[in-house]
This record gives sequence, C-alpha cells and structure tokens, in this order.
Amino acid sequence: MANGYTGSYTLAFEQPVTDLEEQIKRLTARDDAESYSDELTSLRSSRDSLLAKLYTDLNPWDTVRVARHPARPQTSDYIAAMCRDFRELHGDRHFGDDPAIITGLGRIGPHKVMIVGHQKGKSTQEKIACHFGCAHPEGYRKALLKMKLAEKFNLPIVTFIDTPGAYPGIKAEERGQAEAIAVNLREMARIKTPIVSVVIGEGGSGGALGIGVADRVGMLEYSWYSVISPEGCAAILWKAANEETNRAAAEGLALTARDNMKNGLIDEVIKEPLGGAHRDAHGAAELLQRWVVERLRELKRFKPQTLVERRYQKFRTIGKIEGSPAN
Repeated sequence: MANGYTGSYTLAFEQPVTDLEEQIKRLTARDDAESYSDELTSLRSSRDSLLAKLYTDLNPWDTVRVARHPARPQTSDYIAAMCRDFRELHGDRHFGDDPAIITGLGRIGPHKVMIVGHQKGKSTQEKIACHFGCAHPEGYRKALLKMKLAEKFNLPIVTFIDTPGAYPGIKAEERGQAEAIAVNLREMARIKTPIVSVVIGEGGSGGALGIGVADRVGMLEYSWYSVISPEGCAAILWKAANEETNRAAAEGLALTARDNMKNGLIDEVIKEPLGGAHRDAHGAAELLQRWVVERLRELKRFKPQTLVERRYQKFRTIGKIEGSPAN
C-alpha cells in the first residue's frame, strides 16, 4: 500500500534506528552485497531489537509524534488497502463538500459498509484543501447524512478518526460548527445499525467525537485520543507551548491508547506492526481489517433496538463513579 509520502522524516527518538538503516542501505547497494549477508543479518536483527525496545514503553509525547508522522497511513490509505468496490459520496445537501471527511460505500471482508473518515491530505496542496484534517460543519453534516443512508439500507458504519480537532475558524462557527457536532453525537447515539470507530492517528476533542459515537471504539496502538491536544493544553496551563510543557501536558492528559483503555473510554487497543504503522502500512491495514471484520460480525447478531440501548448504556456509564461520596 503506497501511503503517498515520499519525503524523509526522522523522529528524534528513532535516530539510532535510522543510523542502522543507513548502514543496511549502503551495504545492500554494494555490488558485492552477497558477501556481506552475515553483517546484514546482524544489522537487521539489531534494528528490530532496538525498535522493539523503543516502542515497548513509548512515552505519551513521543506517541503523539508517531501519530503525526507524515508517512502514517490515513483514511484514504486504509480504504485503498481494506475496501473493495469503494464508491465515494460527496456533499451535505446544505452548503458543500468538505474534503476533510471522506464518505462512501464499500466492502470490508464479507461486510458491505458505509465508511466515514477524516482525511488530512498528503501533499501541501492536499493538506490545505483538507484543512489538515480539521473538518468544517458541512463535513460533519455530510458524515451524518451518509450514516442515515446506511441506516436506511441496514448497512454497518465504519469510521476512521484522525483529526487534531474540528476547524476553529470564524466561517465554520458562523455555519454552526458546535451545533453540527452536537447533532452528530445525538443522532449517532440512536442510529439503528452497527457502528465501529477506530482512532487511526489523532483523536482531538469534539472533532473526533463528531464521528466517534459507536458500539465499538478501538485505537491503534500509537494513536492519541483526548479532550485537547498537548500544545493546546500547554498554552492554557503554562501560557506557552514548548518541548517541556508539551511533554508535561501529554503526560497529564492520559491520551495514549493504553490510558484510554484503562479509563474505560475505548473498548480495545489494536496492535501495530513493529515500529508503528508508518513503517509497515500493509501490515497495519491487515491488522485493522481483521479487527473491523471481527467486531462487525459480533455486532450483527444484535437487533437494531438492542444496539441503540447498549450504545446508550456504554456512553452513559463513562466517568461514572461508584460508591458513596467522601465526607
């Protein structure tokens, strides 16, 4: 699966791995590379061991950096790798079409589904057109319109969440940004068809929740999901967003997949290939497809009204505290 990214980008904590990969690349390019097979095997083993060590206990701020890696697969990449017969659907029938959210019909495994997902864009031009994954109200209204279409034809809904947040501009507010997201929360809670959501990269605030009210919510291992970005939190708490405050904010926000699972905000953490999805897009798509297919198979057993009731209870109990209040 080609992810469309052709530039070079190295995460700071991955520099030792990059150095090993440069050595492997130089040896592989030699005319007598076969005579260095033992050295290559040793270098590749060292690289994999180092990657495993670095990613075993990744700190929250580095997790955010991995989630933002330019080569990390986006919604369009997963659609290309996982879906057959995909047909994109455009527009919200109110204002226009928002490229920051992709919607369309397709097949994932044996399931016919409606797909909804944030899109950040790859090239500079695409990123600007997609508002870097920050959807406008028409994006959320487009998403809901297509979800209602899926409900009409008894099709499951699969959403891919990858946004730093909803677009915060004046025009978006004038067109009802908050209202559009609020309506999506209400309507998704009572749609009578299975809904599966996955945070594939960034899960920022209401922009993520606008397509994230689902029967099953999963997170890829190195994604983040929080009420605010670390930079936004740092700017509010310390009046400055820098390396030190961003790292402290990421720690305090409990935004990693592991933290969200521990706090009961998601249902499952989906494994990524060694070194993250940006290193093996095909492998990431296979793991994600397997998870989506299995979850849809489970949910299709329930009656529509049962799905709605279970979904309501699922989100109603988030943050619930049991026991008597402290004196």
